[in-house]
Amino acid sequence: MNLRQIEILRAIIRHNTTVAAARVLGLSQPAISNAIRTMEDQVGFALFQRVNNRIYPTPEATIIVDDAEAIFDLHERLEGRIQDLRDSRAGQLRLVATPPIGYGMLATAIQRTQSLRPKIRTYFDVRRYEGVINSVESHKAELGFALGFSGKPGLASEVLYRGEMVCVMPPGHPLSERRQIRPWDLRDYHFIALESGTKLGEATRAAFDQEDEGFTFSAEVRYANTACTLAEANAGVAIVDPLTASSGRFKLVSRPFAPAIPVAAYAIWSENRSLSRLGRFFLERVREVVSDLPKDL
Repeated sequence: MNLRQIEILRAIIRHNTTVAAARVLGLSQPAISNAIRTMEDQVGFALFQRVNNRIYPTPEATIIVDDAEAIFDLHERLEGRIQDLRDSRAGQLRLVATPPIGYGMLATAIQRTQSLRPKIRTYFDVRRYEGVINSVESHKAELGFALGFSGKPGLASEVLYRGEMVCVMPPGHPLSERRQIRPWDLRDYHFIALESGTKLGEATRAAFDQEDEGFTFSAEVRYANTACTLAEANAGVAIVDPLTASSGRFKLVSRPFAPAIPVAAYAIWSENRSLSRLGRFFLERVREVVSDLPKDL
């Protein structure tokens, strides 16, 4: 017996007559009667007793339907899961980001997504740029987010945000009185530099070279979050990306830095795997968060 036949048997027992079962299943009454004969031929014993033009299930038929209930329960759960997936209400999100994006706008996007889709499960990691790219390439993450993505075969991307690096310092710092900071303005102050070899660290060094200004620092750190932590502790001033500077986690003031150091935030995914419905839903939430950012970042 196949699942459709068991469904017919179940409907007859539930509704007591072939006419009612036919109406519920959207079949004709003769089709139901033919299905009974076919099922009885297949199993080799009677499924119903005929008494005064009425049919009554045999104990064997009742056992079959009782045992099949687990199948129908599983099918109903599967249908519900499919509906949830269709509406992006359930599923898994696997995300990875560099710190400037991960600790700021992506965290907000995750909160919004979980608020709208409470059944989903999110796996989220913060890594260096190379780790983000590797995670997307190896399909450990469906979506990656990074600053300064320069393109790579097999990866698709979308620019989410464009801005410029800023100089951050504690409130009341002498440099806070300036409207714009240039490399030579930092000569008399402790400078917290981003690590050599990183995209933002190298971009900062190139800006100093452009102005023929020597690049000296009192501390070197890998992440802009670390630079802001030190600046907040009055250990110096730093040049960081605007997303980190405006995250609201640090009591710092920021000023534009010149020459301008452009910064772009990207969403990255694999070209050979289309984004899931949930992935597209989440990306739309990220776009909303970006649209809410102050326009003067």
